[in-house]
Amino acid sequence: MSAGWVAAGVRGQGLARRRLGHDGACSLATTESLADALAILVRTPYGREVRADMDLIAAQQAVAATVLWHLRILAGWAPSLRSGSLRLMAAGFEITNVTGHMARLAGQPAPAPFALGSLAMAWPMVSVARTPAEVRTALRSSVWGDPGSDDLPTIRLALQLGWTRRVLDSVPAAADWAISGTALVLARVLAVGALPALSRSTRRDVTHILGPQWQQASSLDELARCLPRLAAQALRGVNGAEDLWRAEVRWWATVESTGAALAARPHPGPASGIGVVGLLAADAWRTRAALAIAARGGGVLSEVLDAVA
Repeated sequence: MSAGWVAAGVRGQGLARRRLGHDGACSLATTESLADALAILVRTPYGREVRADMDLIAAQQAVAATVLWHLRILAGWAPSLRSGSLRLMAAGFEITNVTGHMARLAGQPAPAPFALGSLAMAWPMVSVARTPAEVRTALRSSVWGDPGSDDLPTIRLALQLGWTRRVLDSVPAAADWAISGTALVLARVLAVGALPALSRSTRRDVTHILGPQWQQASSLDELARCLPRLAAQALRGVNGAEDLWRAEVRWWATVESTGAALAARPHPGPASGIGVVGLLAADAWRTRAALAIAARGGGVLSEVLDAVA
């Protein structure tokens, strides 16, 4: 074990402790307004980015930005992670930047882009693109490859499913997350009748992850029967589009539990670093959900989480 990995492991454990946690998020959700919730949140580690005067969208963006900052810190302690698996695990932030940029090109509102720093891949080129066609060109010449179109829905799906395929191939510790996550994305696409929006390259990515049988499905029930066991388990209890939120909550619970096991490994290494990423991401997801509940007047977040236990 190198001294570098020991240092990275210590830093990762420190970052993992900078979470709101289940109880903290549940307490946040019971506040009666977004302002009350933010007054609490600014006194937590999320206070680096969160301000008390933010609206819900900005606050949720700030929660995510805090996670990104922590990943950049972790990358600084583990350079091999930065150049490989950690950069790949952080690619969701780049996807948000790319789709946000395309929305702004179309005159639609979008949050400010995340500061990716050394974790960026195609974003420096995409950020200066002036048209959707230029965005596609920038992606085509990057590790993302050609999304197959320059319209926003197609690019979003190409990036999301291309991301899970690359995680499956390159980050063994997160392979199960990639498989079940792909099943969830595909289920959402099928539920809204958007399978035609999948480009040819995206269909190849999905087939690489889930096998070819998914193409025969015309309903969520059929999709679950066509998928490999792990992917099908992600859709357990999903009988219609209204049930997909349960599958998402269950997926995040799995990410957190697996992440905790990886992060607790006695010998620090790439897998333990990925575990920290899972812990931080799951905590941010739960915190964002708690803010949304508080903004609606407060409620009991634990009931939502327990509903899929």
